Amino acid sequence: MTKQSTESFTLGHSPDPDDAFMFYAMAENKIDLRGYRFEHRLEDIQTLNERALRGELHISAISIHAYAYVASKYALLPCGASMGDGYGPIVIRKRSTTGPELSVDNSTPREFLESKKIAVPGTMTSAFLALRLFLGKFDYLVVPFDQIFDAVRTGQADAGLIIHEGQLTYQKSGFEKIVDLGAWWKE
Repeated sequence: MTKQSTESFTLGHSPDPDDAFMFYAMAENKIDLRGYRFEHRLEDIQTLNERALRGELHISAISIHAYAYVASKYALLPCGASMGDGYGPIVIRKRSTTGPELSVDNSTPREFLESKKIAVPGTMTSAFLALRLFLGKFDYLVVPFDQIFDAVRTGQADAGLIIHEGQLTYQKSGFEKIVDLGAWWKE
């Protein structure tokens, strides 16, 4: 007979669909957790990055960009990732009503974005790092990932750096792509 653990661990992850899929079996006791208990903490990725900096959670999803800052406190696990070959964050704007879609006003994406305020999901996110590599310094507004569409729609920002399900739904939500940073990185 094996000894059952009564230890409880805090487990931070985002409420986005891919994390929900990854942690569903644990959250709903669909798998044998061998007596371990997990307190799920659902928060946006920037908040999880900041909490990891402070060492507040036992286990947490974080941006790979943030890992360099927390490597002395956490080990990488060989599971879970929101990355893919050529798949990455996308910079969007409200769909243009004055010209052809995706024209970016007859300029390159970099030229178009260099004078714009961009809503971002956090400064320690891998998406932010990719945009900094693409654009250099830029004006930005930090908002939770699920509020970026609203920030662009209401004019708080001229463009938005989207991650998670926003990458799949931006067109249906009235936005157009300026640059796909996953495709840019792969090139």
